[in-house]
Amino acid sequence: MTDFDLDDFLPYQLAVAAARISRGFAARYRAEFGLSIPEWRVLAHLSQSGAVSVREIHARVDMDKSKVSRAAARLEADGYLKKEVDSDDRRLIRLSLTEKGHELVARILPAAVEYQDELLALLGSDAPAFRNALTRLSEK
Repeated sequence: MTDFDLDDFLPYQLAVAAARISRGFAARYRAEFGLSIPEWRVLAHLSQSGAVSVREIHARVDMDKSKVSRAAARLEADGYLKKEVDSDDRRLIRLSLTEKGHELVARILPAAVEYQDELLALLGSDAPAFRNALTRLSEK
């Protein structure tokens, strides 16, 4: 058997770090805004992309379509997004933020930037190299 240390295995380290960072930020927006991780991801994506389908959000945020759909349904029920049938492909439903949704995102973004700043401060002078490495890994 080969020497294998799970704690030194890069995919494991990345998964653990990503989960911890995501949970840390989730605790903040859950406490202040009552949002789940899928709801935050849908809101964040819509704030950047405009009207898109569940399929497009699923592909971009790497989340199961069913989770995206459930998050979208909750956000729609709360008045943060609206659903419309796509004019080009009537099988697709396009999601977009309502005015209330844009207002919520505007309130959340300062907390997101603050959390990111804390992470970058933790990385210190390693932050630029770390970000470059993540970009290379994400593009692979």
